[in-house]
Amino acid sequence: MAILLGCDSVELEFPTKHIFDDVTLGVNEGDRIGIVGRNGDGKSTLLSVLAGELEPDDGRVTHRRGVTVGLLGQKDALDDNATVHHAVVGDAPEYEWASSPRVRSVLDGLIADVEWEGKVGELSGGQRRRVDLARLLIGDYDVLMLDEPTNHLDIRTINWLAAHLKTRWAAGVGALLVVTHDRWFLDEVCTSMWEVHDGRVDPFEGGYSAYILQRVERDRLAAAAEDRRRNMARKELAWLSRGAQARSTKPKFRVEAARALIADVPPVRNELELKRLAVSRLGKQVIDVIDATAGYSDEETGAFRPVVSDATWLIGAGDRFGLLGENGAGKSTLLQVIQGKLAPVRGRVKIGATVRFGILSQQLDELAPYMDQTIREVLSHYKRLYIVDGKETSPEKLLERLGFTTQQLWSRIGDLSGGQRRRLSLLLTILDEPNVLILDEPGNDLDTDMLAIVEDLLDGWPGTLILVTHDRYLMERVTDSQYAIIDGRLRHVAGGVDEYLRLVAAAHDGTEGAARAGRTAAAAASAAESSGAGPQPSGLSNAERQRLRREVSSLERKMESRRAKLEELEAALTQIDPTDYTALVAKQAEIDAERAEIDELETAWLEASEQLEG
Repeated sequence: MAILLGCDSVELEFPTKHIFDDVTLGVNEGDRIGIVGRNGDGKSTLLSVLAGELEPDDGRVTHRRGVTVGLLGQKDALDDNATVHHAVVGDAPEYEWASSPRVRSVLDGLIADVEWEGKVGELSGGQRRRVDLARLLIGDYDVLMLDEPTNHLDIRTINWLAAHLKTRWAAGVGALLVVTHDRWFLDEVCTSMWEVHDGRVDPFEGGYSAYILQRVERDRLAAAAEDRRRNMARKELAWLSRGAQARSTKPKFRVEAARALIADVPPVRNELELKRLAVSRLGKQVIDVIDATAGYSDEETGAFRPVVSDATWLIGAGDRFGLLGENGAGKSTLLQVIQGKLAPVRGRVKIGATVRFGILSQQLDELAPYMDQTIREVLSHYKRLYIVDGKETSPEKLLERLGFTTQQLWSRIGDLSGGQRRRLSLLLTILDEPNVLILDEPGNDLDTDMLAIVEDLLDGWPGTLILVTHDRYLMERVTDSQYAIIDGRLRHVAGGVDEYLRLVAAAHDGTEGAARAGRTAAAAASAAESSGAGPQPSGLSNAERQRLRREVSSLERKMESRRAKLEELEAALTQIDPTDYTALVAKQAEIDAERAEIDELETAWLEASEQLEG
């Protein structure tokens, strides 16, 4: 099997940490490698070294002559002022990319809903990630290196990406290296794994599940060896304890051997284990959502725009539900209805008298007031002792079990990494002793080992759990049943994520077909214009009419997005303390600016529509 690239005896050290120590690796034709490890152990750095973007302190990196490497970083280098068109295909003639089946497949799979001539700087985080992915995937590379490619992607897009990577090359051709915390994705696309830890890279055969099995077996063998050593240590200790006089006559080498056996006995307790905490008592009545329709009213026209219609969801004590839906489908709106923060315009919501919510938001808004405080200062707001499995323990000890060191307890919240903030916020949510736990993307920024710890914690959660996540593995691991919002309707998906994907794929067939037809028409119009095709009876050429249609469609989407943002701002205004005049004035200024932007978009839309109809 031909080698494409590799490294030999690579060493790398940063000012505060030793990253790699004598690492030797090879990437062969046909390899599909998943890279896992704790945050900060060097996974992204390994990709940069192998791609040739970072020079090691010692050792060498070699590429076979002519090998092309495509690298997707966690942050893109897209130009905010460039159009999506230029960011993806550059200056390539339209007939070249429009005639390529692979390019069309990538565009339809990733950015069918993104305005082709829109500006990159106006895209959301998820749209921008998909544009960057499309830019990379339309290229013809021998090796693809992807760093957290599933970040900001919904389950449908993650499913498409996995299918694309599995069929991108023929068997035994090309190579893929992917760093991700999405374990379903690793299992789906990878045939081998690299574990980065303690300056080393250990290879494993098979996908993520096979890697975990091998790790368990490795740990089992290590535990068996440790048991044998402890048995020997007990015998030696018994031998050493037979009286001071007898001990003085024992051979010196036996005494030294016995002491060596017990010198490095590891602690018997797993410091990362966090067992069940108490929750507030939960009565029989929890949450009943019955025929509820919720949404927002247009400020200008007063027209009501439903986001979720006729939703019925009966949530009982101990239920473990997952909520699925694409970005913007209405999951956040439904969660607000469930919490009683948003009243439905039709139907009703009944929340039990004993319900006590614990909320972990995607943006970690719960930590915002504490950014200038240390972890210890934040923990001082909570009880000093909690009961965990019948034993008293402190919040500091619980946090240490979630991977924090004693020294880190003195760190400011604002200085913590994303993963550390999420772990801290999750623990603080649980320390409030809620009985209904609502988690919005709890797995963001966590490595696979820490995700497993969080899953163990949620496995022992005795209350009601509602989970929103694009991590399919996490969803299927900790929930018993899934619901989905599709086209504004809440429905139970008895077949789980697979059934949801089938339903969403069917709903998207029409949309993607229209987008595909639009791009094909654009290419045809461009060709007709270049060949001298005359204007239409309305006075517009094919290319001009196509441009106006795209502009009208783009303006409609922008107005829809702006109106949704305006509704969010207006909802936030109602939550502000009426006596806080500074906050009220600032929020009203944001609302006025948003309305002005909508007015400008509506004027542009009207002008473009009139040109198209004229």
